[in-house]
Amino acid sequence: MVPLLLVLLLALILFGAGFALKVLWWAAVIVLVVWLLGFVARGTTSAGGRGRWYRW
Repeated sequence: MVPLLLVLLLALILFGAGFALKVLWWAAVIVLVVWLLGFVARGTTSAGGRGRWYRW
């Protein structure tokens, strides 16, 4: 009975990790798109150059 429970627990952990990694991949893609759009949509500075769109 214990090996069966261990196998089921391992399957549950692997399924949860797979779902979490899939969500993290989608979050990474969304952040990448926002980051790339920031370079396109950034404004100009008073000196006429292109300014940074972030505050780091």
